[in-house]
Amino acid sequence: MRVALLGPVAWRTPPHHYGPWERVTGLLAEGLAARGVDVTLFATLDSVTSAKLDGVCPRGYADDPDLDGRVWEAMHVAHALARSGEFDLVHNHLDWLPLAFAGHCRAPMLTTVHGFSGPGILPAYERAKSAYVSISDADRFPGLDYVATVPHGIDLDGFPFAPDGGPGLVAFGRIHPDKGIHTAIEIARLAGRPLTICGIVQDERYYAEQVAPHVDGEKVTFLGAVGPDRRGEILGAAAALLHPIAFAEPFGLSVVEAMACGTPVVAYRLGSMPEVVDDGVTGYLVQTVDQAVAAVDRIGAIDRAGCRDRARQRFGVDRMVRDYLDVYRVLID
Repeated sequence: MRVALLGPVAWRTPPHHYGPWERVTGLLAEGLAARGVDVTLFATLDSVTSAKLDGVCPRGYADDPDLDGRVWEAMHVAHALARSGEFDLVHNHLDWLPLAFAGHCRAPMLTTVHGFSGPGILPAYERAKSAYVSISDADRFPGLDYVATVPHGIDLDGFPFAPDGGPGLVAFGRIHPDKGIHTAIEIARLAGRPLTICGIVQDERYYAEQVAPHVDGEKVTFLGAVGPDRRGEILGAAAALLHPIAFAEPFGLSVVEAMACGTPVVAYRLGSMPEVVDDGVTGYLVQTVDQAVAAVDRIGAIDRAGCRDRARQRFGVDRMVRDYLDVYRVLID
């Protein structure tokens, strides 16, 4: 089986800090290569992988202001599709752009929909000759040809079990209104617990007006983007992860990463959260600030070892790789 993984090029694969699509694509490439699949990863040229690496973009355009992302993504896709006839399958992790040129792909195309950025991109999905995988049932769009739902997997070795945690809370994600960071600050204040916030600032005005005024280094600490070397340490040190999102979250990698450390999650019941969080086992699903505060008060009732075990069963990278291999075989056959 010869598979081309068409990865994103905003950041390196795997990313130094932020880059959830790159992280998942890199883990999949490693898992496939370990199983003897002839896999080529199309990514930035500074990427690190056990698969064969190809590409044209020297490094992530989000890290280099001299690189125009529109130009380098287009050249990246053109380069990969020019080689598409060498593969049994092209697995697209780069959103809508490859779909616009799917007619030039000389192998079956599979697209993992990591999330829809808005309705404006839907024509590319609806018209393309591609099969689709959703990362949660909640994130499916009517009319697309979904062959499976494959939840993301994580490398549990990077998230060691923390049996005790600590008194503080953590919020992990983009600093953007969608992620409800301001709501997490309010929940932590009412619960009387310190809060650590980690993530890239995606909305500068939102950060300046609704987050920064509360950051004092004691009750609220902001650490910025945190790479894979520290994610497990920070998540495992918390009593709970707060995830009071204000949008239909397609998946939520930080939620699974917290659970893998044994840290339960208090999440708003939106999008994929009912599929990811097992209420009462790996955390609590809530709908309001008051319900979230009450959930934090009873967070000690969650067995952290049981939380870790459930995360291993449902979201280990091996399960994700097996699921994708099953999909590949169906499409190739």
